[in-house]
Amino acid sequence: MLTRKQHDLLLFIHERLKESGVPPSFDEMKDALELRSKSGIHRLITALEERGFIRRLPNRARALEVLKLPESIRAGRPAGGPRAGFTPSVIDGSLGTTRAEPSEKPAAAPARRPAAALPARAAQAAADAAVSIPVMGRIAAGVPISAIQNNTHSIQVPPEMLGGGEHYALDVKGDSMIEAGILDGDTVVIRRAETAAPGDIVVALVDDEEATLKRFRRRGDTIALEAANPAYETRIFGADRVKVQGRLVGLIRRYS
Repeated sequence: MLTRKQHDLLLFIHERLKESGVPPSFDEMKDALELRSKSGIHRLITALEERGFIRRLPNRARALEVLKLPESIRAGRPAGGPRAGFTPSVIDGSLGTTRAEPSEKPAAAPARRPAAALPARAAQAAADAAVSIPVMGRIAAGVPISAIQNNTHSIQVPPEMLGGGEHYALDVKGDSMIEAGILDGDTVVIRRAETAAPGDIVVALVDDEEATLKRFRRRGDTIALEAANPAYETRIFGADRVKVQGRLVGLIRRYS
C-alpha cells in the first residue's frame, strides 16, 4: 500500500520516463509534489525502492527505473490514460493471405462471418486490387528477438494503406504494444525509413542484433524505445546503438 505522496511521485516518474526516456531531477520532483526540500523526495524514493516499485541504477546520475506500477495506476489510468498516437488501420484478414493453388482442397466455410467482413464481391474486388509486399520474418513487441530475417513469403495489402516508398511486413510476437492496438499474431506493415519523429512506432535494430517494435523517443544523444504496455520498461540506449529500419503504417489482423 502506497501513501498518496508515494503514489504521486511514482506516477510522475513513470510519466516522465514515458515522455522523454529520462527520469526527472530531484528539483523537478520536489516542485511537482510541492515539497519544501529535496530530503522529502529522498525519503519517498527510498520507500518506493524498498517496496520494489523503483530501482536506483548504480554509477549513473538521476538514474531511476520503474519496475512495476500499483493496480490503481494500471487499472485507473491516471493523468489522462494512454496518450494519443498511432491508431492502426486494420484490414480484413482475407486480404493478407496468399491465394490457394488450384490443386488445394477448398477451405470449409467459416461457422460465422466476422462482423466487419466485407461482402464477398467487394472482398474479391479488393483482393484483386491488392499490392504484394514481402514478409521479412518476425518482430518482437515484447522482449527483442533476433534481427529481421530474410523474406519468408508475401502478402496482399490494399494500395491505399501503402502510399509512397518501399514497404515490407513483419509478424508480431509479444504484447508490449497492446495499448497502441497491436496484438500478438498481427502482421504490421512497415514503410522503410532511417529516421523517425518522436512518438512514431518504428522497427528499431539494437546493436545490429535485436529487432523490436516500439515507440520512438529521442533526448539529446540517447534514444528511448517505449512500450505501449505498462508491464514493460522503457529501454534507453545511446543513439549510436539504435538504427531505425522503418515506420509503422498499418496492420493486418486475421480472425478465425
